[in-house]
Amino acid sequence: MSWAAVSVFIGCLLSVTVLGLWAARWQRGDLDAIEEWALGGRRFGAVLTWFLIGGDFYSAYTIIAVPALVYGVGANGFFALVYTILVYPFVFLVMPRLWRVSRRRNYATLADFVRGRYGSRPLAAAVAVTGILATLPYLALQLLGMQVAIAALGFRSPAQAGDIGLVAALLILVAYDYVSGLRAPAIVAIAKDVMVYVVILAAVLWIPARLGGYGRVFALAGAALAAHHPAGALILPPGQYVAFASLALGSAFAAFLYPHTATGILSAASDRAIERNAVLLPAYTFLLGLIALLGYVALAADVHAATPNGVVPALFTQMFPAWFAGFAMAAIAIGALVPAAVMTIACGTLFTRNLWREFVQPDLPPRQEARLAKLVSLLLKLGAVGFVIFGDQTYAINLQLLGGIWILQTFPAVVFGLYRRRLHPVALGTGWALGMATGTAMAWAMGLRTSVYPLHLGGLTVAAYAALDALVVNLVVAAVLTPVCRRFAADTQDETEADDYLPGAQPAGSRVVTGAAR
Repeated sequence: MSWAAVSVFIGCLLSVTVLGLWAARWQRGDLDAIEEWALGGRRFGAVLTWFLIGGDFYSAYTIIAVPALVYGVGANGFFALVYTILVYPFVFLVMPRLWRVSRRRNYATLADFVRGRYGSRPLAAAVAVTGILATLPYLALQLLGMQVAIAALGFRSPAQAGDIGLVAALLILVAYDYVSGLRAPAIVAIAKDVMVYVVILAAVLWIPARLGGYGRVFALAGAALAAHHPAGALILPPGQYVAFASLALGSAFAAFLYPHTATGILSAASDRAIERNAVLLPAYTFLLGLIALLGYVALAADVHAATPNGVVPALFTQMFPAWFAGFAMAAIAIGALVPAAVMTIACGTLFTRNLWREFVQPDLPPRQEARLAKLVSLLLKLGAVGFVIFGDQTYAINLQLLGGIWILQTFPAVVFGLYRRRLHPVALGTGWALGMATGTAMAWAMGLRTSVYPLHLGGLTVAAYAALDALVVNLVVAAVLTPVCRRFAADTQDETEADDYLPGAQPAGSRVVTGAAR
């Protein structure tokens, strides 16, 4: 164990803890109101939204898992780079529209929007439950990434040190989430992003130079991948084109349906801030490309770890001075704190507003609503830490595969609903249920080892992302059932109006249901 590495690591974590607690004093608001605690009062400008969304999107698990996938299979791991290229035009076109109607109608979650648009409590509950279920394994994987980073610091008992570090991280999360709400991860995200950029740029410049340059790195990585069982490839083989493209496309459609990324959108101060972010966020795609390259660099450096997730921490501790390795591990750990904080805030809000208040306590006062959301957020943190310490980590990884499949099944209700209301809510709910069942069955048939399913169509076999296959089933069922439902089932009321979706829409006074009135 290097005390220099540990000291730098602890110093960085203490600094962001102080920063997170101070965030409660920045842009003061009533943190006993959901609007302030969970959405920062919807006052985050373009710059802060950029850091917050980037902090959500490019997390500790991204830094660890993407290079680990490239390390294991080669070029196929770069699908993450492609989907982040695809997702930002989607954000530019769709998310400002979501922000406008949510700002005008005081919606704090995607399930709020679905409830208002379709007037359907069951459909809104389905969206809320899907969001929570899809996010929980994602939350566990953030903490797993932190555990791996702490264990790499060289303690005599790495596993025990990682567990103790997780408990300390839990205390930090609880402190600044409860006190500062979304303001804490938004402010800490700035420090996190600066640290990650420094670490990754140093890694992609310093380590290849020590290994003899990128030409030698690619040569060594190609030879190492060819020796894997099954063999990996430095360049994507033609047989994997469809699977690669479908993974990228499906992941792009799903990315901003997660509660934590939607929270980043809804906390923005304006629709223009979101559009500017869609233009500026590709800078993170550049960073992700560099992060993915670390998988090849680790192969060239002949790095070995107990699990693939330990490859990047092992690379840093092997190739950097101890003090900088401590800084790098701190960057990874803080990269887990930011999205973990937003995830638990978003899920706490979803549970309280769209499940508890909707079905258990409709007259829940606003202050009690915020307090219950904070309590649920705390319980989610405790559950995630317990799962990582005492559970089988393979389950978290497998459930994350299912999470991507599940969250994409909310696409028709949310994204189509932003433009047209042609699909009946009962048909949408039925399509959602069959899409969930289809995607889960496909993943289960593959032993929860991969989300790519070989679909047999006559004599043709197409291996594609199971989430897209399930989405096709979802959409076909919803489209076929809509005329039937319109004939035999009463339609529901849409509380939104056409003007709510237009640029420049502001809260419409008495027509908006305020936090106090609700």
